[in-house]
Amino acid sequence: MTAPKRPNFLIIVADDLGFSDTSPFGGEIDTPNLHRLAMEGIRMTDFHTAASCSPTRAMLLSGTDAHIAGLGVMAERRNRFPHIFDGKSGYEGYLNYKVAALPEILQDNGYFTCMSGKWHLGLTKDVAPCSRGFTKNFTLLPGAGNHYNHEPQLYDTTEKPRVIIKGDKQNLWMRDDQFLNGDTDLPSDFYSSNTFTTNLLSILQNRTPEQSSQPFFAYLPFTAPHWPLQAPRETIKKYHGQYDDGPLALRTRRLHSLIKNGLVPADVDPAPIITLNTTPWDDLSPDEKAKSSRAMEIYAAMVDLMDVNIGRVREYLQSIDEWDNTFVVFMSDNGAEGQLLEAIPVLAGATLGDVIDKYYDNSLENLGNHNSFIWYGPQWASAATAPCRALKSYTTEGGIRCPCIVRYPPLTNTGMTPGTITNTFTTVMDILPTVLDLAGVAHPGTTFRGREVAPVRGHSWRPLLESKGDDDVDIYHEDVVGWEQLGIAAVRVGKWKALYLPPPRGEGKWELYDLERDLGEVDDLAEKMPEKLAEMVAHYERYFQESGMFDSYSVFQEELKRKGVGRAW
Repeated sequence: MTAPKRPNFLIIVADDLGFSDTSPFGGEIDTPNLHRLAMEGIRMTDFHTAASCSPTRAMLLSGTDAHIAGLGVMAERRNRFPHIFDGKSGYEGYLNYKVAALPEILQDNGYFTCMSGKWHLGLTKDVAPCSRGFTKNFTLLPGAGNHYNHEPQLYDTTEKPRVIIKGDKQNLWMRDDQFLNGDTDLPSDFYSSNTFTTNLLSILQNRTPEQSSQPFFAYLPFTAPHWPLQAPRETIKKYHGQYDDGPLALRTRRLHSLIKNGLVPADVDPAPIITLNTTPWDDLSPDEKAKSSRAMEIYAAMVDLMDVNIGRVREYLQSIDEWDNTFVVFMSDNGAEGQLLEAIPVLAGATLGDVIDKYYDNSLENLGNHNSFIWYGPQWASAATAPCRALKSYTTEGGIRCPCIVRYPPLTNTGMTPGTITNTFTTVMDILPTVLDLAGVAHPGTTFRGREVAPVRGHSWRPLLESKGDDDVDIYHEDVVGWEQLGIAAVRVGKWKALYLPPPRGEGKWELYDLERDLGEVDDLAEKMPEKLAEMVAHYERYFQESGMFDSYSVFQEELKRKGVGRAW
């Protein structure tokens, strides 16, 4: 009797994508490939990530909490005051060796493993993809980059890159186990989404006969639509004028579409928009409005092109008759990015604003080109996270509730009806146990490749995918799930969530929400239900201890005060 064919896996990650940006999640941006994927699979409306990018990626590849996997603090923050975190397990700023990474496990169990895209889990070879289980890779190591590979500040010999771009032109990129020179080794027609996809397809097309006989695990983490907002002119033109009525109008349209399509409750009370002290749309000058709406047009074009490239991967897998045997996940790594970035220190003695003034042209006519450098700000981001509260880097639902699409016909054709929307609570930590379950591979437990490793905290989605409906499927039950980065914290058990936002993001006190009836987190029940709040805070304290955390927030804030710095970049 012939053994059943083992499944392939394709994990696609968008960078800073908002909940309602794509058409299957109520957005107006042209994303037909994602829409088709959703109609053939399922959409998760209660899928959760970390509040920022590298912790999410660590959770995805480890199946456990970021504080255990090495991203208890992002490397960009750690590099400000490394002495705070030195010697503290879980705060290394890279994917540590206290976890068994998903590609490592699959590599040891007969899978061909590959990736193309953003890593953001370590900048040196010993913690790069080639050392964490990827047989083949084409990788941007840091957390951001110019989408046209135009990085003049890196090639100016009078400057020394720091913090956001840590390194130089020779160690930002890798192919397999070799560093690439970003100035000379990348194609002249480089555009991030196109180039990442082309390299993934090249890896798959050029497998050896032995590799082709193996099932594959492919990881495609795009850098779109992360800032700087850049896209080809012809794609930007598709969206000309669509956003001229501003972010509040877009937010209203998106919210109506979400309700109409059954993606959020019809009676949802949306959170107020976050402005972060930016000027309201109606008070902007005509020129300011033109630049702001152009930024949103460029953002839409970036999402559009990402979808086009997802279609290229689908077309290839269909051509080799592997599409329907491939478990596909599409997700965002966190909520929409709305921070004001001018003050981020990028080069020694210089802020991002200084770098932009010196090297880039942000005139209206040039926006979107390789030598422009913009972001769209908190008001547009709030349109993308509605009805949820706040944005990326917050542990509110706007920062951690993300779009997720899953397609796998062997299960969805016999279980959940294709096109189904599930409201079951899930997290990014579930991807590893789900993949291993479907691959027929056991997690190694507490020992792997001769070292001690942490067990998984996520849960397999198999029971959910095999169910006829999700009303009775609860994969987390009473399990405690927590979030924290430099004091910005939350904990969830079932429908209950406690939230802590230190100043200036919040009031520095615990809040309590019933997410089943208050998705927008607008009705704080802390004073009405003190016993429930105390129970949830006790759950958080348990999570704090189990995850090996320490009070990094207080120490970090003291260092900021001592240095006379007002922000935690």
